[in-house]
Amino acid sequence: MPRHGELDFLADSTEQTSTRFVTFLGPSMKRFDLAITTTALFYGKSLVADLQQGISAVIGADDLEEPGYLENTFKLGETEADELREFLQMVVGMPYFTD
Repeated sequence: MPRHGELDFLADSTEQTSTRFVTFLGPSMKRFDLAITTTALFYGKSLVADLQQGISAVIGADDLEEPGYLENTFKLGETEADELREFLQMVVGMPYFTD
């Protein structure tokens, strides 16, 4: 058990990533300010951060098919979640496993 002042690292790595910053308006006039980070760390999924709300999630194409996932994760109504889903379907990939 770590003593006071000691850290017990479970993981610590550095990796080159690619981050896309995008702002868009959907038909509902909801503004989305997003940062989408691509990394090998999440098995092909992307780290999607809503910069306005300070909410982020690791998202792949499979997550976009889950009913209510974007609504619950990003605290959106159905219309706004559909607009976000439409955009994310163009930019997130399918998960892959290296094991």
